[in-house]
Amino acid sequence: MSPLSRVREDISAARAHDPAARGPLEVFFLYSGLHAVWWHRVSHAMWRRGMRFLPRAISQIARFFTGIEIHPGATIGRRLFIDHGMGIVIGETAEIGDDVLIYHGVTLGGTGHESGKRHPSVGDRVVLGAGAKLLGNIEIGDDSAVGANAVVVRSAGDWMTLTGIPATARARRGSPVAEHPNTAGFYVI
Repeated sequence: MSPLSRVREDISAARAHDPAARGPLEVFFLYSGLHAVWWHRVSHAMWRRGMRFLPRAISQIARFFTGIEIHPGATIGRRLFIDHGMGIVIGETAEIGDDVLIYHGVTLGGTGHESGKRHPSVGDRVVLGAGAKLLGNIEIGDDSAVGANAVVVRSAGDWMTLTGIPATARARRGSPVAEHPNTAGFYVI
């Protein structure tokens, strides 16, 4: 997929997620979440080629202009939409799937006690509410939602809602798991 096609896809995703988006030009020029993702793509490509200083410099410049810090080592899927992105931190070994929606103040961070893979992995079509903190080498399954200000320190399977401090998981409304409540426990990792 060409870079221009990816930009168009990102703009379409932003317009689909944000009812306040008035048009593609507004999204292209004024949505700092998209700008942070686009700068991340540049720095991540350099990171994968073994460069270290320049990608880190690019990520810090992007942070200065957008308020969103994405480490160049983080792996991000397609159509990530960061809405009101100020204060977001995404760590070096974090992995984010496709069609993820992230609100302001979210952290995908480590606990300071690990080496190697030390940041969360987030599945496809996940919503991360404002202020949510996902910490450590944990996995959040596809089609899950993390509530505002939740602190997630344990993995959860597909179609889960995670809320609280520390977060607890329960089957998400409308999910295949919710239709069979006696099996919901089998979906929590």
